[in-house]
Amino acid sequence: MKKRQVVAKTSSSITRNIRYGECQKNHAANIGGYAVDGCREFMASTGEGTSGALTCAACGCHRNFHRREVQTEVVCEYSPPNYSR
Repeated sequence: MKKRQVVAKTSSSITRNIRYGECQKNHAANIGGYAVDGCREFMASTGEGTSGALTCAACGCHRNFHRREVQTEVVCEYSPPNYSR
């Protein structure tokens, strides 16, 4: 009797997309108030890998003051085994 080996192929990939939203820096903290500047999205002052990449071109704040949004996408691909009868 001959044994048949059944092999299914699966693969998965994870993609993380990080976006920085509105600025949440409290500009009135030193006088006991609360005021944000209204910057809606982080835009780097200069290109990636430079010191200006962490400074927002719109409001001048560091990127850490902007709300961080992480979108994770998991893609799983499954190929069923081929059965020959």
